[in-house]
Amino acid sequence: MARKTKAEAAATREALLDAAEEVFFAKGVARTSLEQIARHANLTRGAVYWHFKNKGDLFMALVERVRMPFQSLMEEVNNADPTISPLTAIQLACHAGLNRMEQPSHQRILSILLHRCEFFSDINPIQMQDEIADECFDEMLSVFQLAQQQQLLRDDLPPEVATRLMQAALGGLFHDWLRNPESFSLRERGGEIIDTLITMMKR
Repeated sequence: MARKTKAEAAATREALLDAAEEVFFAKGVARTSLEQIARHANLTRGAVYWHFKNKGDLFMALVERVRMPFQSLMEEVNNADPTISPLTAIQLACHAGLNRMEQPSHQRILSILLHRCEFFSDINPIQMQDEIADECFDEMLSVFQLAQQQQLLRDDLPPEVATRLMQAALGGLFHDWLRNPESFSLRERGGEIIDTLITMMKR
């Protein structure tokens, strides 16, 4: 019985996150109430507060649902082929990230974070974006530093600059795509940009 109760609680939490994703995307975060989310999920407001402290807590859980730490992408690539070079690993990890971004839920949640979330009492979207970007920068930098140690990077390209080039390219790509996702394939155009950058960075 306890196992069923735990499963039901997990299902309720997922239903609330599903509802939040849909309502936040349609109305924006600031203009959405917890009661609206509860109604959309056919649940009570009490169910929301059972799982989340406030709207900020719910929103953070929604972002964590699709968060893709660069280190995790790198581990997947290296586990598949431990012999690949650091630059190839970065290239494949970025491709994997783009593929996931094209999944509808990933697309909606990133769009909410970047374009449908305003500052209010318990949510600071800029701080959240900065934390994600800083984490990605640090993880990617360590791999570019390894590439430099192995003499794979161009002599005139410091790892810090290589990391900023890649992060700036990806960030601009995401913003352009999210404004009109139907205008181009993120996977195809992003893949071309990543491949070109890596080629330009190689010694």
